[in-house]
Amino acid sequence: MNSSSIKHITGVDEVGRGPLAGPVVAAAVILDPDKPIAGLADSKAISEKKRILLDEQIRSSALAWAIGRAEVEEIDQINILQASLLAMRRAVLSLRPQADHALVDGNRCPDLPCSCEAIIKGDQSVEVISAASIIAKVYRDNEMVEMDNLYPGYGFLSHKGYPTKLHMESLKTLGVTPIHRRSFGPVKKVLAEIEKAI
Repeated sequence: MNSSSIKHITGVDEVGRGPLAGPVVAAAVILDPDKPIAGLADSKAISEKKRILLDEQIRSSALAWAIGRAEVEEIDQINILQASLLAMRRAVLSLRPQADHALVDGNRCPDLPCSCEAIIKGDQSVEVISAASIIAKVYRDNEMVEMDNLYPGYGFLSHKGYPTKLHMESLKTLGVTPIHRRSFGPVKKVLAEIEKAI
């Protein structure tokens, strides 16, 4: 990598690989070196209140930010790993200005038109990846709050689609919604039991 040609470095992270419902969401961020943001950290390590404040700050002061997503149907079709990489690719391709180099959380790089580096636990150690993790988490959490209004009774407001005890019980009693990932074991099991009962 020729560092002299690198002008815009983007941090990339995704959220939502583990849930049984909802999209997988990725964010790409290019920070402005003239506008440093204090307190950037892995989105899972900071309080919701602080995340929301940082999300607003990142969006207003970053040189660029973008969201990419892969829908439930895509997750079921190509698997969660490929869907995560696809969401990350979509986020990076949506950046304006475009990135010359990407720093991606994890051990795999999506297919990108720029150079790319995968950094394990990058969301904990690289500020620009932390910024992406915060934007992605706030965006996805907000969407799952909306899904709680659309599909009441499942507890999306609290667990955001993750397989909690409440979620597992509501799946059995209320059935599978259009936003559930049918290729995921627990959902598949409920669908098989419903089929058996018919």
